[in-house]
Amino acid sequence: MSLLPELRYPTVTELVLSARALTARWPGVCRLRKVGVSRAGRPLHVLSVGNSPRAVLVVAGAHANEQAGGPAALAVAERVLAERKLRADTSWHFLLCADPDGASLHVTPAPRSLFDYHLGFFRPAGEEQPEWAPAMLPPDRLPPETRALTALIDELRPYVQVTLHGTDLGGSWVQLTKDVPGLAEPFAKSAAELHIPVETGASDAAGWPASGPGVHVMPAPGAGAAYPSMPDDARRSTWYHAHRHGGLTAVVEVPMWASDLVDDPARHPAPAAAMRWLADRLLRQARAVERVLADARPRLEGADGPLLRAATWGLELVPGLAADWVHTRPADDTKAYIGSVDAFSRRLPLRAAAMLLRVLKETDDRAAPRLERLVRAWSDSFAGRFRARWVPLEHQVEHQARTVVAVALHARGRAG
Repeated sequence: MSLLPELRYPTVTELVLSARALTARWPGVCRLRKVGVSRAGRPLHVLSVGNSPRAVLVVAGAHANEQAGGPAALAVAERVLAERKLRADTSWHFLLCADPDGASLHVTPAPRSLFDYHLGFFRPAGEEQPEWAPAMLPPDRLPPETRALTALIDELRPYVQVTLHGTDLGGSWVQLTKDVPGLAEPFAKSAAELHIPVETGASDAAGWPASGPGVHVMPAPGAGAAYPSMPDDARRSTWYHAHRHGGLTAVVEVPMWASDLVDDPARHPAPAAAMRWLADRLLRQARAVERVLADARPRLEGADGPLLRAATWGLELVPGLAADWVHTRPADDTKAYIGSVDAFSRRLPLRAAAMLLRVLKETDDRAAPRLERLVRAWSDSFAGRFRARWVPLEHQVEHQARTVVAVALHARGRAG
């Protein structure tokens, strides 16, 4: 858990430089262009390989803290260039980072431990996330990153969009807006070869049908949500924008640290009682962070930066989510699902505490040392409970790259 990764996650600038080098090596086949700018004026770059109207769109960097997607996108581009058959009748397009502003604020490119990772953690509030903003904001208030992404989808009309995500600790899984028959086999094979567990009961896909272990298909519009209080309805996100053109979206998740506790399909002996206990702990930990925030608030002089907004937004989700877990029947009764919810319940207050800690450190606030002890204790407890082991960065990247290619090949048959 404390070993320095062999490689570090590249910055957005480094991703763009690598993409530019590819275009220099493959003139006429590759091109790099700017498709928009962020709220802070940072460019959004797309690398394209091939010219066919049949298109695949790969989106990296939609969440600032999920850093394997950028190098995985470049790995796919290199594979497509090396294997002519992959681009014979398909063009491939890679949005190198959907949220460059967020990426500039997440500052742990080579985390040595979960504690180290959280010391530089950033993930924006929901309405500031490019893919989720349409689920929370009216069209006239969407951020420029979201508008650029949806315009790109409208331009390319991809038969499949693959968006590259990650989790700090757990396993790998895929979420699909439409089923992709045959995907489960290559996905599972890749995970096994790279010693990455498949998260069979991912809380992000609670209650969704599965077409294979770890491959979840989003329910149709109108289906009830497992967590009614959560505002991030995937069916209103940019993932469904591809449906306007007959396409589908696959969301590929890969862990930084793996846990072999997230793929146990055995039935949990008391899932409802476990959910109540997890809800209680979630509330207690969130209140601990809220007490620190209440104490420090008068000294923050009206600060309202992205770190503080994100921390506050995360804390505001807690009461409703805890009530969902207490008052609704568990979406799944497996040990894998309860383990995934356990991890989710740890992330929410830990992330809020970590981002608040960064705010307090910036102002040298007297509450910072106390909160740092809390972040350390929760990080160590999280890693210890799940027996976390680092997934080498090259394995994270390779698994995502393999899965992107498998999705594109299997979805091509579906698209006709």
